[in-house]
Amino acid sequence: MRAIAHPSLLGLAPPADAAPIFHDRADAGERLGAQLASFRGRSVLVLGIPRGGVPVAAAVAQALDAELDVVVARKLGAPESAELAIGAVTADGGRYLNDEVIDALDVSTAYVDRVTRQQMAEAERREVRFRGGAPPPQVAGRTVLLVDDGLATGSTMIAAARSLRARKPERLVVAVPVGSREACALLSDEVDEVVCLYAPHPFWAVGVYYRDFAQTEDADVEELLREVRAAGAQRPPSRGE
Repeated sequence: MRAIAHPSLLGLAPPADAAPIFHDRADAGERLGAQLASFRGRSVLVLGIPRGGVPVAAAVAQALDAELDVVVARKLGAPESAELAIGAVTADGGRYLNDEVIDALDVSTAYVDRVTRQQMAEAERREVRFRGGAPPPQVAGRTVLLVDDGLATGSTMIAAARSLRARKPERLVVAVPVGSREACALLSDEVDEVVCLYAPHPFWAVGVYYRDFAQTEDADVEELLREVRAAGAQRPPSRGE
């Protein structure tokens, strides 16, 4: 896979016409849910990537009367700068490595393996916390919508998609409100379908396209999961369920 280089990664300021198009993550999720209306009633599983992807995923799940859960993907930071991603990994080992960045920084295999183990353990810890001890949802044979608040490089989404693909879903769909065209193209090689409401070019930071991009906290993720699950438990079963 080729690396993605776009202005948001170069520290450049966005132009005036790079205006917000979503009020907040809930608004983005509502619009995304409307776009995904054809999935309603198909025993869909919606998986949000914490933390910012969960408010979007919650709105999608509510729009589709779907089950909501999470898949945690953790960034693999470079040796000299943890903020610089060399890849990403999930709790069960789904992994994406940016080979171009790794080669450019001359990152050793030993370092990659060590940081992978560390971040896998952290991803597992966070998934257990967010689920409150509940078992992971069934993925095999189901349509799975993998949701985040946006795609910049797509590294965490690719890791999550690889993790889920190994669990044999019938159909795997990535759904985001906004994303770079390069990242969407990379994801199209990993999943059955990519749904992206807005793919501006050039692409800036995800937060540029939101008026309110306040940080989502762990407690917010836990509360959203509880709320959507409670609503689902109270919903009368539809025909065929």
